[in-house]
Amino acid sequence: MSKPLIDILMITYNRPEYTRMALSRLLDTCDEQMRVWIWHNGMHAETLAIAKEFSTHPRVYKFHHSEQNTRLTTPTNWLWKEGDAPFVCKVDDDCLMPDNWGDTLRAAHAANPKFGAIGCWRFPEQDTVMEIASKKIQEFAGGHKIMRNCWVEGSGYLMKRECINQCGVLKEGQSWVQYNIEIAAAGWINGWYFPFLYQDHMDDPLSPNTLLKTDADLQKYMPLSAEKNGTLTLKEWDALNRRAARQMQECSFNPSHYRGWRKKWKGLKRRARALIGHKEHW
Repeated sequence: MSKPLIDILMITYNRPEYTRMALSRLLDTCDEQMRVWIWHNGMHAETLAIAKEFSTHPRVYKFHHSEQNTRLTTPTNWLWKEGDAPFVCKVDDDCLMPDNWGDTLRAAHAANPKFGAIGCWRFPEQDTVMEIASKKIQEFAGGHKIMRNCWVEGSGYLMKRECINQCGVLKEGQSWVQYNIEIAAAGWINGWYFPFLYQDHMDDPLSPNTLLKTDADLQKYMPLSAEKNGTLTLKEWDALNRRAARQMQECSFNPSHYRGWRKKWKGLKRRARALIGHKEHW
């Protein structure tokens, strides 16, 4: 029996060192039932050349170049609308995928029809606090375990196309996290496969492949999450990543906690914290 098809999106932009490693690693982990769709944003010549170089690889299905930086929504909907695979995925151009991620996540989906978006974990092993994470880890059919959450990272996940058929494509202004909460509210089970499948997030200061070794490096290669949080130093960026890892292990996987009046109350608390100088964390 052939494996179900996976359509995988990688959006490249202006990080040639990361892009070469990330694309090379992704293609090395792909089997004959995985199709990689490359969308290049912008006119960064070196990164564009790398994306075009890899576009001839037998596992690359489509290549698109947008002269403007369209960020996330347009490229994601390109794959979701034009693809027909029963599973969709996105891998970021700063992440290195682990061995056998596709087979592991396929098997979990096959055994559990209500799995929605399940994915690889992007934080180093030392960030795992089992006495906290264990409260969210559940075992499902086939012996597959998930650390449940309303959302997973936008890199290294595997999501059923049925979720898109039910909830539609990304709406303008809707984030990946918001979309995950929507499908969770519709009854789909999201979370990180456990034991964790570690993807190397090269923008994490603890990654052995990071380009971020000094404050000057951070300013030169500013990650989007760091920019959104007003992060100025490498120490701040490292602390942000460590807090994010812990928050993902602590936060509720009940979608009602992120919708309706609870969402409005959390928004008020966020604005109050901002007024006294607290930075927002992802």
